[in-house]
Amino acid sequence: MAKRQIPVIVLAGFLGSGKTTLLNHLLRHSGGTRIGAVVNDFGKIEIDAMSVAGQVDSMVSLGNGCLCCAVDASELDGFLDRLARPAARIDVIVIEASGLAEPQEIIRMILASDNDSVVYGGLVEVVDGAEFSATRERHPELDRHVGIADLVVLNKADRIGDETRESLLETLAGLAPGTPVVPVSHGRIDPEMLFDRKPREDHLEAVRQLSFEDLLLADDEHDREHDHDHEHDHGEHCGEGCDHSGHLHSGYESVEFRSDTPMNPRRLMDFLDGRPEGLYRMKGFVHFGVAGHRDKFTLHAVGDFLRFYRSPWARSEERVTQMVMIGRGIDAGALKAGLEGCRDTAPEETKEHSMWGVLRYAQD
Repeated sequence: MAKRQIPVIVLAGFLGSGKTTLLNHLLRHSGGTRIGAVVNDFGKIEIDAMSVAGQVDSMVSLGNGCLCCAVDASELDGFLDRLARPAARIDVIVIEASGLAEPQEIIRMILASDNDSVVYGGLVEVVDGAEFSATRERHPELDRHVGIADLVVLNKADRIGDETRESLLETLAGLAPGTPVVPVSHGRIDPEMLFDRKPREDHLEAVRQLSFEDLLLADDEHDREHDHDHEHDHGEHCGEGCDHSGHLHSGYESVEFRSDTPMNPRRLMDFLDGRPEGLYRMKGFVHFGVAGHRDKFTLHAVGDFLRFYRSPWARSEERVTQMVMIGRGIDAGALKAGLEGCRDTAPEETKEHSMWGVLRYAQD
């Protein structure tokens, strides 16, 4: 059985862009997923008053299974080792890069790590929509950061007009051609854009102690109700046509695909290489019928980032391909038709070298 690897996602953005707000949002909505958050300033992370705020070389439990540690760049590898220990039971690690190093330096450190329990999971660049021009003038390197990102989050979209927002989306598309750009407000991105969420284990809900996560969720619900009431005060009343556009999943579409027939590796890679704008996330597993490569290939894609993880099928596991695609403004019919065209009706005739494209993105 292949060793389980923990994805490490790098969260970058200049001062004031809202990356810490986004990180707090992920921690609030982690569900049953245990996040290891790596930051360089505890003072900005909403942990309780008994924590060691601001101290370096510290690790704090957030009470919902997540861990938070404060580090400087030289200690990053050591903390990745600590978070990746089986005893920590961490599912995903999120590094807030600001104050540690340039994003590409953090990426290099992850890729160069000797720890085979962690694997690079992509770069998310948070951009301040309200201050984009001023930030770009102060920090010309912003263009380069956006250009290497796997997913760009246009934060504070609620603070700019439609015309400005469309202009910004065009600018960002020019800086990072083909890279998905997700407009959000208050850092409220759907966590499933970045990682698979597990359901919370609430079977002991009646007897367990109130956790830190409960307090955060209560605060968040209060904020949402306040925002909703504030909108209604301005004449927007919820009737039958209310779309609840501030809700987490609003505006996102989910498309599911299943195939009992093996997939053709070349046709699938052509599909993945040409996936449309607005398709932010793909996850699932793929069955290839190619001789020597009939293992289970788990697919993980965030924006431009793509990776396959190869492992044996469980004895009782059905050999099928199942995928979920998440995006905004996507053509569900076209996506399904594209994947339908990737089926391999004669896998026994498909040559082994057709797997080379897949294996380029495979993590053993």
